[in-house]
Amino acid sequence: MQNLFDDLNPPVRRLMGPGPVEVDPRVLNAMSMPMLGQFDPHFTGYMNEVMSLYRDIFQTENKWTMLVDGTARAGIECVMVSVVNPGDTVLVPVFGRFGHLLSEIATRCGANVVAIETEWGTVFEPQQIEDAIKKHQPKVLACVQGDTSTTMAQPLDEIGRICRAHDVYLCVDATASITGMPLPTDEWQIDAVTAGLQKCLSGPPGIAPITINDRVAELISARKHIEEGIRPDDYQAADGEMIQSNYFDLSMIMDYWSPARLNHHTEATSMLYAARECARITLKEGWDRRFARHNQTSAALVDGLTAMGLQVFGDLSVKMPNVTGVYIPPTVEGDKVRGEILNDFGIEIGTSFGPLHGKIWRIGTMGFGCRKDNVLACLAALETTLRRNGHSAPAGAGIDAALAVYNNPDHPSIAGINAA
Repeated sequence: MQNLFDDLNPPVRRLMGPGPVEVDPRVLNAMSMPMLGQFDPHFTGYMNEVMSLYRDIFQTENKWTMLVDGTARAGIECVMVSVVNPGDTVLVPVFGRFGHLLSEIATRCGANVVAIETEWGTVFEPQQIEDAIKKHQPKVLACVQGDTSTTMAQPLDEIGRICRAHDVYLCVDATASITGMPLPTDEWQIDAVTAGLQKCLSGPPGIAPITINDRVAELISARKHIEEGIRPDDYQAADGEMIQSNYFDLSMIMDYWSPARLNHHTEATSMLYAARECARITLKEGWDRRFARHNQTSAALVDGLTAMGLQVFGDLSVKMPNVTGVYIPPTVEGDKVRGEILNDFGIEIGTSFGPLHGKIWRIGTMGFGCRKDNVLACLAALETTLRRNGHSAPAGAGIDAALAVYNNPDHPSIAGINAA
């Protein structure tokens, strides 16, 4: 049979959108390691290492810290469908597209969803959330930490305390923020956190780290049912309603990751290797250095864009340190500029969604991609492309402003970045 396609040979890109990002070469190398059977003692040893590594990533002592096979959305859906019973009230503070996603998933779980909304580019004050909790008395508060659609980060340091005081379960989607900004799960009294590899962890999409505390584990255990064919002899079904998804049944996934190793699915071996390496690289760098790198790079990009006469989007006091929104000048066609930057310079930046579609670009500086050379290349490409499209920026001003930040770590660039 004649071959229909050439060898797989994708172009090299600087991925500077809101994700996915460039994969760290060490992660790609880890993914090339030999396949093992899912119950090989070497492989189950790697599973145990992953659980330990991600306890450190989530900054938690939670026993149930593991991976869900699928992209970050799989982790969200796994937790929601396993925690939320049909008819439960779920409160969702929406400040961007991914708050709407949490509402969508909770609705599909049969929840009574109450969404409170704020203008895109802003976030909620803790009192607003507490007032909504008092009014609606939800079982679950589902909240995004960092929403890349708006580039804003919801401060969470008071939200867990508020939820605990009202006996509400706090479930946080940290896909876009994990390891790019602080998220001390236990200190902030967060009950469940879901994430993905494809942002600051600098891995490929395809597996979702999650952590749940004992409060959530008790809820799930009350709904525990094991499918026929793998039930142990002493099995007794729980009294609670069966979790509506088999694949995302967290009670069975917990058994799979426990010493019982109850077979539930075939683990995504290469993705587990990737997740292990992502965590190892992050922890080796250390939190202080990692957060400082993201903050400094964000400040350099913001100062560079501002020096070019461009306006940065949103409330900068709650801006995410790993993605930046910038208004598209009214004199240029946003998608045309993005296309020329991609084709001429090999740099990808993002557009946005909903009310921000066509109004802002989003530039990501995440994990392995959070580098000075990326920022300088992006600013140079943007300046050149804007000029060719009829929008003049002061020549070299963006590069000079960014370098001023990099050459002075104490540069007072953007007060409040990552203050949470």
